[in-house]
Amino acid sequence: MTAFFSIIIPLYNKEHFITDTLNSALNQDFKAFEIIVVNDGSTDKSLEKIKAIGDHRLKVFSIENSGVSAARNYGIKKANSEYIVFLDADDLWEENHLSNLHKLLKAFPNCGLYATAYSKKQKNKTLKVKYHRIPDTPNWMGILPDYFDASKFNTIAWTSAVMVPKIILDNLNGFDEKITLGAGEDTDLWIRIALKHPVAFFNSATAIHNLHADNRLSNTHTNRRVYLNLDTYETDAKSNPSLKTYLDINRFSLGMQYMLVGNKEKAKTYFRSLDPKSLNRKQRFLMSLNRPLLIFFVKLQKGLRALNINLTPFH
Repeated sequence: MTAFFSIIIPLYNKEHFITDTLNSALNQDFKAFEIIVVNDGSTDKSLEKIKAIGDHRLKVFSIENSGVSAARNYGIKKANSEYIVFLDADDLWEENHLSNLHKLLKAFPNCGLYATAYSKKQKNKTLKVKYHRIPDTPNWMGILPDYFDASKFNTIAWTSAVMVPKIILDNLNGFDEKITLGAGEDTDLWIRIALKHPVAFFNSATAIHNLHADNRLSNTHTNRRVYLNLDTYETDAKSNPSLKTYLDINRFSLGMQYMLVGNKEKAKTYFRSLDPKSLNRKQRFLMSLNRPLLIFFVKLQKGLRALNINLTPFH
């Protein structure tokens, strides 16, 4: 069977998750796909776990540790299909994830980015993700009138829930490998695509974002990371108010991360560069707090999530 989708999985030390992740991909009700795992210099037993799974659709390539952007770009080059789907090595799919992406593509064939809704999982709790101005009608799908406005609460495009035509990725040179340690290389790419192409969305959540995976790239120490340069898009933002708001919300998020690790000066750099009018009252309140209080609110958020209450500053 010819692969309709190429699933790209970057892998770095995910021995406790990769089996479940691969099984969630292999058990899709849409069968025409290949899986390309790019082992990015893992030092644990991740490869042993993969070898225990026998499936002709599964291909594994090993490279020296080069970072998630390089691993994904390597996988894209090895892909044999016209449509690229991404899945992180500690996340999961419902069995109809690919079939929903296929429906979305058939309904809207000329888009640059296709995304499904996703949920967030913390231990045994599944948290629903809220989007801005997306219809609640069951199984709604459509082209977004404004990607950046729709991403005001939570990003529409999350890596383990998107599909991109390979030609789009080739034209935009894929993920920016200068952005290190998972510090926004995906956000940067989705911005570049959304500025040039329509974005289609399916509001049925078929991907699961694992918040408590060990060794997630997002847990790497903030001060070591090279983040995406949001200022790159300021020229576009002058004529695009929703993009300006989106950029400032991301500046708020990055500033919060630096505050939490005690880098007050770097945090202030982000806070000074944003327009407070882009933020809601909760976000402006959090910007005024010191580090101990911020840590308290983060712990409170985690505790409430355990009770299935998703407290967030974004809505």
